[in-house]
Amino acid sequence: MRSGLIAQKLGMTRIFTDDGAHVPVTVLALQGCQVVGQRTQEKDGYVALQLGAGTVKVKNVSKAERGQYAAAKVEPKRKVVEFRVSQDNLIDVGAELQADHFVEGQLVDVTGTSIGKGFAGAMKRHNFGGLRASHGVSISHRSHGSTGNSQDPGKVFKGKKMAGHMGDVRVTTQNVKVVKTDVERGLIMVQGSVPGAKGGWIQIRDAVKKPAPEGVARPGSFKAPAAANGESA
Repeated sequence: MRSGLIAQKLGMTRIFTDDGAHVPVTVLALQGCQVVGQRTQEKDGYVALQLGAGTVKVKNVSKAERGQYAAAKVEPKRKVVEFRVSQDNLIDVGAELQADHFVEGQLVDVTGTSIGKGFAGAMKRHNFGGLRASHGVSISHRSHGSTGNSQDPGKVFKGKKMAGHMGDVRVTTQNVKVVKTDVERGLIMVQGSVPGAKGGWIQIRDAVKKPAPEGVARPGSFKAPAAANGESA
């Protein structure tokens, strides 16, 4: 089990294949995705990598977090995420992961926070058909209708589909195809759309329902800590 990546959604575009077909893609950018911590079985009871991405002003970072970043010898990060990994896929703290961590044609799972749409009715939120346009229905054409039963059970069950807050939830889209990677610019282009608005933070992992293709880097594709800090590796 390898580590995933933290990327920022830049937006959508399209690229053309060799046979002239165009493929809609979402462009994801790696904003200095670095390993900022490790979780080991001996110390923490599980094995994981703590990754950070983006930049943040030091004044907006708590004193405890500043101490952690100082110990790891990395700049403070705007977004921090833990990825469970196997023992043989641990990466040294300070290493900066690259876009070719995933290979072209690989299927990945993409996780993000969906766009919030505020308070929505039952027709928009749950795709209800609404009430009839005539025959006694007055004013209530887009309502959700009856919500409960009679005296037995005499209540509305929890989880009933009704109007309410829509969007702004964690969403995972599975088996998304990686179309192209650009190591120099730190870009990953995946086919189709991914959850979230432009500028939102996205987590990319190897697909859990599909085997990883041959040729993927293990434990990953990254710059060594010394090289990431501008020194010769």
